[in-house]
Amino acid sequence: MINDQTTRKNLIMFPIGTVGRDMMYNLFTNFLLTYVLFTRRLDAAQLGAITAIMVAARVFDALNDPIMGNIIERTRSRWGKFKPWLVIGIISTCLVVYIAFNSDLQGWSFVWFFGVIYILYSVTYTMHDISYWGMIPSLGSDADLRNQFTSRATLCAGIGGALAGFLIPRFTTGAGTLGGSASYAFGRIALVVCIIAPLFLCFTIFGVRENRNYNNKKAPPVSFKKIISTISGNDQLLWISLIFLIQQIGNGIALGGLGSTYLYFELGYEGGYYSNFSTFGLAATAVLMILYPAISRRIKRKPLMGIMTVISAVGYIVMLAVAILVPASNPNLKCWLFTVGYMGANFGQYSFYLIMMISILNTVEYNEFKTGQRDEAIIASLRPFLTKMASAFIALITYASYMVFGVLSYTNQISDLEQQTSMGLITETAKLEQIGSVIENVLSSQRFGLLLSITVLPFALMFISYILYKKHYTLDEDYYDEICAKLSASQKTGE
Repeated sequence: MINDQTTRKNLIMFPIGTVGRDMMYNLFTNFLLTYVLFTRRLDAAQLGAITAIMVAARVFDALNDPIMGNIIERTRSRWGKFKPWLVIGIISTCLVVYIAFNSDLQGWSFVWFFGVIYILYSVTYTMHDISYWGMIPSLGSDADLRNQFTSRATLCAGIGGALAGFLIPRFTTGAGTLGGSASYAFGRIALVVCIIAPLFLCFTIFGVRENRNYNNKKAPPVSFKKIISTISGNDQLLWISLIFLIQQIGNGIALGGLGSTYLYFELGYEGGYYSNFSTFGLAATAVLMILYPAISRRIKRKPLMGIMTVISAVGYIVMLAVAILVPASNPNLKCWLFTVGYMGANFGQYSFYLIMMISILNTVEYNEFKTGQRDEAIIASLRPFLTKMASAFIALITYASYMVFGVLSYTNQISDLEQQTSMGLITETAKLEQIGSVIENVLSSQRFGLLLSITVLPFALMFISYILYKKHYTLDEDYYDEICAKLSASQKTGE
């Protein structure tokens, strides 16, 4: 059993562990395509191949998540079922991420290298990601306590992602680029992040104590049938999975490559613009993560989602208004006002994310009530499974947008200039001047197309997810408490 002192310690140690993980996740997921576009010259076929690799790898990764969840579920060791995979996963992922950003390959050789690296990352990151989030149900089943673990972990994940989002553009784009070229800068940043990530995860590995009653039970076999039956037999898990997938596609579009490209085309090739956008645009969510346990005690999830839908709508409207009405002659003002709108949009989007995270985890007790088995790791694997499926759709949307709006012709010119600077053929000053000339040639219709992709489309998907949640997710607070009470009574009577 876990006592109050252990719980207080867990509430500190568990969330801190994910700060470095999410810095690495942000680097690889949100900046890899930017790194490729601005350091490699690609034709349409090569970019198409890279997009196909990303989609295929993410689909494979998504399908692999429940399998990894099943493997974790059957793990029995003196360190529990989660921590061994945290260690194996974080070390192997760091090696893969470092190699990914420290290669000089070009053309089709780079495409093949990219394919191998991307699949390896998919496998290794899954190990520690499912282990980390799958641990939450074993830290407590009380609804309020679970809200605290989820919100604090999400807050720390946001801090890690925000740090990466703030620092990476500043040191890889524009006048502040490390070593004068994006290739060198990304390589050094990858090294630092791959050192930081395992250090932070040590807080969870050595500082958290979970309930290990499962060690007293026989390990279930690794079974595709078990995975399928657990997921398909849980109607609430199926609905929340679909809803979460739709929302996550919309939520990730702006930071999946389109947002940075739009800002560089609209405001200039300066990392500070995207740094401010991605960092301060997410800042309001930190307040939400801190206050969510208190908010959830006063406002139930479905009414809260309605409120957050309105807040996001206002945020997206502000972004559109600023983009259209504020002149680009004052890029700093335009960037800050655009970011304010994004703060509002993200406040609502991340509230949805937090609510759905909890909604997925709450199906553990629903599953136990229906089948007598909790299957925590399998159910927890649905969250990264869906996130990766969403990222596959985001990659397709990003590729389609680049093709439709003619982005590749401009990024190739920028990539050529970055490579010339890296080889010492031109100075950094000359590089920045010539990139400025390239950006001046971007058509207003092309910029507007990118703008619609990061505003109208995300909100449309968010609204659809809200309607589906309101109509089909019935495992609300009252029903969940009723289930927990029945399970507790059953355990006391030994039934």
